[in-house]
Amino acid sequence: MTMFVTNPKLSNPRQRVDDNASARSHWRPRDRMIGPLLTELFRWRRGRQASGYDKMLLLRLTWPLPCDVYLLRFPTGSEIHPHTDSVALGRHYRLNIAICKALAGGEFRCTAPIYASPRINLFRPDASEHSVTRVESGRRYVLSFGWVRGRR
Repeated sequence: MTMFVTNPKLSNPRQRVDDNASARSHWRPRDRMIGPLLTELFRWRRGRQASGYDKMLLLRLTWPLPCDVYLLRFPTGSEIHPHTDSVALGRHYRLNIAICKALAGGEFRCTAPIYASPRINLFRPDASEHSVTRVESGRRYVLSFGWVRGRR
């Protein structure tokens, strides 16, 4: 928005002033990277498998260790069919902690977990097929930490 202001210190007292000029003068290149991240943080989005679950990004780092943290929500009727997740480089790891189990269904399945217990699962989503059975009753919430290490 452009407006006229009266300022005796300016050579032209009725100089045009752009409201956003000061905001743009502080725009740094790193803000272009952070800006899109801020639109993703703390917002529910549909899960990638188009199977009814939702995810909320809580944290994403690119350095020193590329990683992310999501809160996953599985409402009644949602499920994830067996699949693997590919990565361009490295070995993908994921630690899932069930913070609220569904009343019925919603069980995590993995062909080759590194560690598995009723609430905690550590696995390689790029190397082992994994899925979640259909949530028959209630909701399931999972805190999911993911990271990529080294080369394959």
